Formats: sequence, C-alpha cells, structure tokens
Amino acid sequence: MGRLAYKSSMDGRGSLDELSLSSAGSPALRLMMSSGFDEKIPPRNALEEVRSVALEGDEDGDGDSLTMLNDKRRATLAEIDNASFSYDIFAINIASVMLGYVYGHGQKLSPNQDLGVKVATPVGTVVGQLLFGWLADVYGRKPIYGYELMLMIVASFGQALAGQAHGVNIIGVIVVWRFVMGVGIGGDYPLSSVIPAEFASTRIRGRMLTAVGANQGWGQLTAALVAFIITAAYKDSILADDPLVLPHVDFMWRLLIGLGCVPGAVALYFRLTIPETPRFTMDVERNVRRAAHDVERVIVTSTSGGDVGIKVYERDGRDAIVQRVKAPKASRRDFVRFFSKRENLVPLLGMCYSWFAIDVAFYGLGLNTSIILKAIGFGSPSADVMGNMAVYTNLKNISVGNMILAVAGLIPGAWTTFLVIDFWGRKPVQLLGFVMLTILYIIMGASLPRSLRLPDGDADRRDPMRAIAGFAYHGLTESGAGRKTFVFLYCLTNFFSNFGPNATVSVFPGESFPTRYRSTAFGIAAASGKLGAVVSQVGFGKLVNIGGENAFVPHLLEIFAFFMLTGALATLVLREGNQLTLEELSNEDQDGFIEGRAYNGEVEHNVGAGKL
Repeated sequence: MGRLAYKSSMDGRGSLDELSLSSAGSPALRLMMSSGFDEKIPPRNALEEVRSVALEGDEDGDGDSLTMLNDKRRATLAEIDNASFSYDIFAINIASVMLGYVYGHGQKLSPNQDLGVKVATPVGTVVGQLLFGWLADVYGRKPIYGYELMLMIVASFGQALAGQAHGVNIIGVIVVWRFVMGVGIGGDYPLSSVIPAEFASTRIRGRMLTAVGANQGWGQLTAALVAFIITAAYKDSILADDPLVLPHVDFMWRLLIGLGCVPGAVALYFRLTIPETPRFTMDVERNVRRAAHDVERVIVTSTSGGDVGIKVYERDGRDAIVQRVKAPKASRRDFVRFFSKRENLVPLLGMCYSWFAIDVAFYGLGLNTSIILKAIGFGSPSADVMGNMAVYTNLKNISVGNMILAVAGLIPGAWTTFLVIDFWGRKPVQLLGFVMLTILYIIMGASLPRSLRLPDGDADRRDPMRAIAGFAYHGLTESGAGRKTFVFLYCLTNFFSNFGPNATVSVFPGESFPTRYRSTAFGIAAASGKLGAVVSQVGFGKLVNIGGENAFVPHLLEIFAFFMLTGALATLVLREGNQLTLEELSNEDQDGFIEGRAYNGEVEHNVGAGKL
C-alpha cells in the first residue's frame, strides 16, 4: 500500500511533506512536498512536485521519468492530433489547385475563391482557440477534450461530400466546412498542450510540449505524400479525361481532404477516456483527495499487481487529512486583477506577438507553397507539355515540392528543438530562429532595381552565389541553379521556423500562468498567432499579383523579414521556463494554498502548505 506522509512540528504546525504511492514490485509515484519545519529537509517549493507526476522504474528512486506511461500516452495522442490537424490545414495547399482544375475559370480558382478556402480555417481556429481555451478552464480539461476532435472529423467528411447545385456554390460549401474544421482545430491547440504540461515532470516538460508540435511537419509531409500517391494512381484516368471537365481530379481532391479524418478517428476513443489533470482538480476544483485518486489511476499498470492505495499519516503516526485547496477561484475580477499586473501582462503580450509574427510568415508561405514554387518556376511543366499531361505533371511536381520542403526543413527543425530545448532553454531557441529567419527572408526577398539586374543571357546569372551576394530575388529565380538555391534557402526557413519560434511559441504559454487561467491564456496567445495567419493570407491574396502574376512575391518576403525582426524583440520580454516548475512560472505567491484538518486525538488544527 502507498502512504501519504505528513510531517508536523512539535508546536502543532505542519505542512504536507511527502505523498508517495508504491506497491511491492511496482513503479513508485513520488509526489514530493517540502516542510519548512523539519530541519533535516531543506525548504523548497511545497507543491511543485505534487503537481508533477514522476514515474520511477523502481522503489529506490532510480527510475527515469521518461518512462512515465501516461506522459507517453498523452504525448502520443497529442502528436497524432497535431499530425491530423496539420494534414487538414496544409492539404488545402494542394487541393486548391485540384479544385481550380475542376471548378475554376480557366482551370484555376479566382483570387477570392483561393483566399476563401485558405483563410476560412485560420478564422475558425481563432474562434476555437478562444472558446475552448476558456471552456477548459471553466469545466476542466477532460470534459472538453474530444469534442473539438469530433468537429474536425465531421468537417473533413463534410468537405469531401460537398456538392454543387443551382442554389449552392461548392466553393462556398467548402469554405463553411473549413471554418467549422478550424473551430475544432483551434480547440485542439490549448488542450493538447496544457494537458501534457500539467502532467509532465519539470525535467522533460519542454520536450513533451515540443513533441506535440513536432508532428506538424509529419502532417504536412503526409498530405503531400498522399497527394502524390493519389496523383500517380489516377494518372491514366487523368490522361483519358475530357480536358474541359477533368472528372477524376474531382475524385482526387475529395480523397485527399477526406483522408484527413483518419488519424483523428484513431485518437478519439483514447482522448475521451483520458483522466483529468490532478493540477486542475487541486487548483480549480480545489479537491486534493479527488486529485490523489486521479493520480492513483494514472500509475496503475498491469504489472503493479493489486491495489495501489493512499493513506494519510502524520510523521508520528497520527492520522492527518488534507482535503481542500484554498486556491483563488477564477472570476472576471480575479482575471483582471492578475493580468493587470505588469509582470503577468507583459509576458502574455510578448507571447501573443511572437506567435502572431511567426504565423504571418509560416502560414503566409505554408498555405501558398504551390504559388511560390510556380512563381520561381521550380517543377513547373515545360512549355512543350500540354493538355492533360500538363495537369498531371503540375500536380505531381507540386506534391514532390511540398515533400521536399517538409523533409528537408520542417521535420528536422522540430526534432532538433526537441533535442535541445530542455538543455539550452526556450528563449535561445526562439531568438536564434527569429534572427535566422530575418536574414533568410532578406536574402530571398530583396530585389535589385531593374537597371542593376543582369542582362538576359548573362553567363554569371547561372552562378547562384552571385545572386545571393546581391540579395537578388530575380537572380535566384531566373536560372536553374538559382532556383535550386532558392529552394534550399526556402528549406532553411522551414528548418529555422521549427528549430525556432514555430516550436517554442506554444511552449511559453503552456507552462506559464496559474492553472485556473493557463488554458485561457494559451488560447489568447494561440488566437493571436492565427490572427497573424489570417492577416498573412488576406495580404498574400490581395498583394501577390500587384505588378503582374506573382510579381509581388519578393516584397512579401521582405515584409515577412520585418515581422521576424519584431518577433525577436518580443521574445526578449519572455521569461525562461527551463527547469522551473509550473508553480514557479505562475507568477503567484502560493503560500497557504493547501489547507485542511490534521487530527491529533480530539484536537483539530489547520494545515498550511509551503510555497507551491
């Protein structure tokens, strides 16, 4: 049987010191609390380990917290979810080209249609992040976790089954369904980050949160790979189609979008059965005994044998019970009081702007990769390829280009962050990413005046280093070698996005602020990011063709460079959270939050915990 050890001083005062669950031959759960009254134990933050569940491999404390089975479970589910919504978001990058072939005028969507299908999801995401972030703080993580995934699944099916009629335009129907899907995706953001953060041990919390977002790259790769497979499978059908109708391309985009619900369907059952986080139960529901029961459920495994119980003892063997947490209750007044303090408001604003800045560039390019690749002429069908073969070749090349960008930049960048974030820290990674992105976008975007460009046919145009030295977008894109160099630089931007702010912006709010406002604050920061995605999509759609088709692309890259620079400045106001507990990062004095009754014969006295 496990035990909850309660240590008390001679004068009757006491504090909860150690909560340990163990059973013979099974892993031990240590929930350590410190006592300021025991001279043998140095004072430390009292509940910093009660709220960090660390599973050990044996009873003498040599276990590695990386083996925490439920941490692994939560991280895996969150990774599946991130891969799923990343697939759903970025598959439209390729699907929009297919939609253009079938429903567009001149085999392409109009600028407003293209903007609508791409911007609807970020708009819905803003709504979902704010709504579900607030709901998770009001009703708990567990009751809400799963409903947003149902929205994503239903909306994916809805898009795949969308139809055209006299009174309904199919593009409008898709826009509505993508908005609904965006609401579900938005709800996934705070929940899939806050839940792992509130279960993870301090030592690996950065890696847990980074792993959640790292699967975005896999989602984008999967979308491109599925598009490539579908295109290859339908090659003969495309070539045999009526070039004015292309009915099999209609099958292709429906398959591409519809398959996005498969990962979510796999995770749905496990998500609905996940336990409530003990931090929420203690800090918001204010019920320590219920939290202890939830923790007990977490560590029961098939190898633990029988019952894993919790008993409460004073240090001298007399019974003591800590029943309730006297933590502040969430309210509008308390919310305003907390965030009106400079030390709380400034970091939140810094998180909001950092997320806004990176999403301006990340989604501005990520949802328009096919346009960028076409603008530089990379992979476009040659002039002698015509008819349905040109359709097939274009779809295949866009899919391959997206796979290259994911494999060469997004995936290695995210997992590089995973390797270093708990050693190097959050701020250095984010600062490095913003600075490198500023430099790269300047190189890729800055355009020489037309009078200074190389004349047509100049042999030096084939030298990519000469183009880079001149910061010349046109020098990079007007030759084969230059285009390959541009794609290489594009891959570097993806790498430093994920080995940088795109990975870390979700870590800061996930481990900051008190439990009662953590999900709400996360939703506010994430919604600020998706507001940046909306701004970039609207701006990209309205500006890209100024001066000619795709002529404004280099200037858009210059604008992205400005946002990266300001994002680096916003990072400076953030607090480094590496190896700090969630209680230390809450910016709240938590003395006396744990109170209850300790029984000493017929004498009842209060129990006060140390600093959380």
